[in-house]
Amino acid sequence: MTKASVSKLVPRVPSRRQQYSQATRRALIEMGEELFTEHGYSAASLDQIVAGAEVTKGALYHHFSGKQALFEAVFEKVEGEASRTIQESLKGHQDPWDKAIAGLRQFLVVVQQPAYRRIVILEGPAVLGYARYREQEERSAYTHVYDIVDSVLEAGSWELDEPMVETFARIFFGAMSSAGEAVSTADDPETAAARVEAAITFILAGFQALAEQGDDGPTS
Repeated sequence: MTKASVSKLVPRVPSRRQQYSQATRRALIEMGEELFTEHGYSAASLDQIVAGAEVTKGALYHHFSGKQALFEAVFEKVEGEASRTIQESLKGHQDPWDKAIAGLRQFLVVVQQPAYRRIVILEGPAVLGYARYREQEERSAYTHVYDIVDSVLEAGSWELDEPMVETFARIFFGAMSSAGEAVSTADDPETAAARVEAAITFILAGFQALAEQGDDGPTS
């Protein structure tokens, strides 16, 4: 075996400098998340963030072009963590209806979390801009919605082409985004979440009944 071949098999260990750089970036993102959640984007200053992370402002600018770039990294972290918890909730469910309800319930838990509520729902659209916000949201959340919708539609004897499945997924994605915002900004989030769960469960029950009756389904 050549030296080059051996090097490919040995995991590359980051240098101390790389490890320090990664730790600095992580500290900035974690402090950014804490302050953006507590005070909001406008009120959280870079001076507060670097002081809390115990790094210099120069270190911040080494990793991020400014506060907006840091916010986007925080947004990606919060959205990514939420996406992973929803993905975990879908595992192990063979029944498509159980899978859909499990994903819905986890989503309703996520949108009530302070960091998600403030950073993703309240601040995200304004700070990132609508187009960038939707791009980020679809990158993480849309795949789960599509997975659930595809499973539900496959439960029936419906022969739907890809564009029609995509249409269903888009409709449900829009509905869930709106429902998430409604729950997150409600005076009583728990009651609002219960209403959303009841409404979506009712809709899914309708789909299930049609599937069991052998309904022909929509035509494109």
